[in-house]
Amino acid sequence: MALENKLGINDSAELARIEEKLSKKKALALFETGLLDTFEVGKFVGLAQIHKYLFTELYDFAGLIRKVNIAKGNFRFVPVMYLEAALNHIDKMPQSNFDEIIEKYVEMNVAHPFREGNGRSTRIWLDLILKKEIKCVVDWSKVDKEDYLLAMERSPIKDVEIKLLLKQALTDKIDDREVYMKGIDASYHYEGYNVFKMENLNK
Repeated sequence: MALENKLGINDSAELARIEEKLSKKKALALFETGLLDTFEVGKFVGLAQIHKYLFTELYDFAGLIRKVNIAKGNFRFVPVMYLEAALNHIDKMPQSNFDEIIEKYVEMNVAHPFREGNGRSTRIWLDLILKKEIKCVVDWSKVDKEDYLLAMERSPIKDVEIKLLLKQALTDKIDDREVYMKGIDASYHYEGYNVFKMENLNK
């Protein structure tokens, strides 16, 4: 059964395909219009702006804090009753160097504030913080899917692994269109979305 959506799609495979296409087009527009650089950096409000922009054509909950408890495998994300407090805490976390930024990113992943689309939105959010604070972004195309997913799974207990993995993939090409587009493709690949390539959506 597919997640409830504005397009009335009931088939989950079809919804995944449409979601990938529509939200990747929006991700491209975020970059091309310069809108991405107008969002608040390192705050939940900025993340909500990204999420809303990516998914508003599909979901009523785009940009809104989830009202249900969610889990992935055996890991339960922050329960709804504590979510707002967790987000307030994350907003106040420092972000002046690489380690602090990744620690903040890990906490936001544990919060998982949205019903769907958390990983893809939060990786864009992370790059905005890195860009502002240390003039670098992650070249996600250089981060292996399995390595990343395992490191993120372990990150709430020990964040050394994810820090090492992402540090090795840093680039100073912060405004490079190709780095951004390949990064979005990689980010979607982590979540199992592989049908559309960013460069083809541009044509």
